[in-house]
Amino acid sequence: MSLLSLNNIEVVYDRVFLAVKGVSIEVPESGLVGLLGANGAGKSTVLKAISGLLKPERGLVTRGDIAFQGASIADLDPPQRVRLGIVHVLEGRRVFGHLTPAENMLAATSMHRDRAKTRELMDKMFALFPRLADRAKAKAGYLSGGEQQMLAIARALMTEPKLILLDEPSLGLAPFLVDEIFETIKRINQETGVGILLVEQNAAAALDIAHSAYLIENGRVVMSGPAEVMRSNPDVQDAYLGGAQKVDYHAVKHYRRRKRWLA
Repeated sequence: MSLLSLNNIEVVYDRVFLAVKGVSIEVPESGLVGLLGANGAGKSTVLKAISGLLKPERGLVTRGDIAFQGASIADLDPPQRVRLGIVHVLEGRRVFGHLTPAENMLAATSMHRDRAKTRELMDKMFALFPRLADRAKAKAGYLSGGEQQMLAIARALMTEPKLILLDEPSLGLAPFLVDEIFETIKRINQETGVGILLVEQNAAAALDIAHSAYLIENGRVVMSGPAEVMRSNPDVQDAYLGGAQKVDYHAVKHYRRRKRWLA
């Protein structure tokens, strides 16, 4: 049984704009799945449909169904989905800048009544992210971008989720921090068995850690498969991985590659 299953969902904004068009996605138990695509392709909208965060942006799932552990969650509000085990790390990190890392993590533990358990979870997060332990007394607004991303992930893990939705964790980070963040994501998946659906424009980094991936363009899934198969596909290489072969654009008067999956 899949942990998460999207079956032919469509998402409309303002009852007019069709942003997601018949998307079907599967995240297996303990799976790490990448959702790739260019900016504006509909990746973040898919995550918000899963976590229930479409309504504040006047979005609505108008067709299809979303199932979590075999049961439909279409009628559940966001807090109910969190209690089921779905947590969403939004693009841009969104930490509470006026609170310390510990206070940020504590804010995500309203479902835990046991203070000892909360303390144990926080100790695990500081062990997983030593940088946060070093900056434990600093306000989160003064942390670096990479440290804020670590804090956003740690705060999500405080809910003891079964599925983490990660939206652009590499956004705005230096390359060495991107490597560190992605290595941590891989460790979390391997050591805890938490399922991860990773939205990422950095296709190379995502395919290095993902088990499988979906490629979305213009609101539609145009390709899917194991990560190694996606990585070796020449169209994916040319469009998202820097090119399967070098092209001398100076020697070409008018160059336009048509992606074969759109033909």
